[in-house]
Amino acid sequence: MRFTGTWRTILAVLLVVGGAKAQSAVLINAAGSTFGYPIYSKWFSEYHKLHPNVQINYASIGSGGGIAQLTSHTVDWGASDGPMTDQQLSAAGFTILHFPTVLGGVMPFYNIPGVNAELKFTPKALAGIYLGRVTRWNDPEIASANPGVNLPATDIVVIHRSDGSGTTYIWTDFLSKVSPEWKSRVGTSTSVRWPVGLGGKGSEGVTGLVKQTPGAIGYVELIYALSNRIPYGDVQNPAGVFVKATIESVSAAAAGAARNMPADFRVSITNAPGKSSYPISSFTWFLIPAKISDAAKRQATKEFLTWMLMQGQAYAAGLAYAPLPHPVVLQEEKDIARIQ
Repeated sequence: MRFTGTWRTILAVLLVVGGAKAQSAVLINAAGSTFGYPIYSKWFSEYHKLHPNVQINYASIGSGGGIAQLTSHTVDWGASDGPMTDQQLSAAGFTILHFPTVLGGVMPFYNIPGVNAELKFTPKALAGIYLGRVTRWNDPEIASANPGVNLPATDIVVIHRSDGSGTTYIWTDFLSKVSPEWKSRVGTSTSVRWPVGLGGKGSEGVTGLVKQTPGAIGYVELIYALSNRIPYGDVQNPAGVFVKATIESVSAAAAGAARNMPADFRVSITNAPGKSSYPISSFTWFLIPAKISDAAKRQATKEFLTWMLMQGQAYAAGLAYAPLPHPVVLQEEKDIARIQ
């Protein structure tokens, strides 16, 4: 086929444009939180539709894995449901910024044959169960909070995460606040030495073990409890009120923190005050290096974070997360400029 001078010019322009587009493609790899995976995958998909040249791949491997891969430079971003400790930040050897993404709740869920009621749990009961001191479902500490429920005298089978997990961080952070024994014996971390129980890998593993084990209790994020249609319990907050995990009750737990957010966004809102506050609530975070040497990745990261704060929050409620409080959004927008 012969081309005229005009067509040669047009073809050359198209080749140059096509080459420029190919060169501008940006691939970002991230890993971490299973807690945040449902909304992160939604965000990355929606953002890619708007910006086809930006592809964000995310591995849902747990917060501990996300922190480990980020600090070893295996991924560009990490994601965690528990903020990194001073020791972890120091050991990383480079500055890591915390960007809250959404809020969520972690709740106890269970499989008790013949019991379909939504149980109520005191902090003492949950700490006792996970310490191995409350061992049967009809224990007075459980029964007294659930009058009228015919609880069986069957053994409680404790299920926990086997991998490093931000969900575990939130759960153990709560138990450390309500139980001095838990705080001294076990403590707060993404991975702990469990006094009792069986481990499941990921939220999916814990959910599967609880569903297939009569008498089991576990802890999981709200989205997984809802999507798997499993009953979960109300938890008593510091005001003495038994509260169900909902978008509203999780948002209520964040209200105080939103007004007094630390500059680095590392904050705990478990066991927050307020009659309507759900006590096992938390922010979840993207972990972003303050210095990104690749200019294209740096620009794409900053633009995505801005989109997440402005447009992405609209997807939160539909996936059983609470959106960020407005004061936190405003504070984060300013912090994006720290990425250099």
